[in-house]
Amino acid sequence: MSYRKTKKRVFEILEKGQSGDSWSRRVDILIIGLIFLNILAVILESVEWIETAYYDWFYVLEMVSIGIFSIEYLLRLWSITEKKGFHHPILGRIKYIFSFLSLVDLLAVLPAYLPLLLTVDTRIFRAIRVLRLFRILKLYRYNRAFNHIAAVFRSTREELVISLSAVLTLLVVASCLMYFIEHDVQPDAFGSIPETMWWGVATLTTVGYGDVYPITPLGKISAGVMAILGVGLFALPAGILANGFSKRIESDTDEEETVVCEHCGKPIKNS
Repeated sequence: MSYRKTKKRVFEILEKGQSGDSWSRRVDILIIGLIFLNILAVILESVEWIETAYYDWFYVLEMVSIGIFSIEYLLRLWSITEKKGFHHPILGRIKYIFSFLSLVDLLAVLPAYLPLLLTVDTRIFRAIRVLRLFRILKLYRYNRAFNHIAAVFRSTREELVISLSAVLTLLVVASCLMYFIEHDVQPDAFGSIPETMWWGVATLTTVGYGDVYPITPLGKISAGVMAILGVGLFALPAGILANGFSKRIESDTDEEETVVCEHCGKPIKNS
């Protein structure tokens, strides 16, 4: 097999599994399974007795994972020139390196190599190991749901920015108002406007931990009004996203039902 055909075949295998391509499917299953094992390992390692008892198993899993993920990253970087928009051997690879999925792949292996390149103390080393959780983002490449989520956020970004701006405005107004009402009575709980914002977030999101709350009549009335407004405003982003998902699903359904005429090439929608 020639160099060009080999690179093209590697690209096809590493891309999301196509129907009928058994090797691509196998690689997908291997990577996905490895990701889930790594996330499970991060969780179990937080239990001290499990980490001590199975340290060798965790170490072997980490070494195998780093090896496979590193080879995968290098092969993707090598074969990415087969993808449309990345054909240039240098600029195409540079463009890919700074793409979202490439950065996710890099973050999946970077924590293992940083201690070899830098001298770090134990606390920083443990913090670096937590970065292994970024490996779960590699599922974005294989899970259709992640693509839907990203598409919905892109299509509704303007509406989300407007609704979130309204929420932030209410948060600032509510925090300032409550600070001036309650500060003299509760200087510890409402010591400053930034400190009062904790109360504002807890109230407007209707979480209400109960650690900070108004005690004056005016403060209680204001808090009640703000809580009611918060319910409505915080429901806006949820409604916008729900509508976006509905449209996305309908669009995908229409695409699946559309058939192209063999003679004229025009789309024919199934009844």
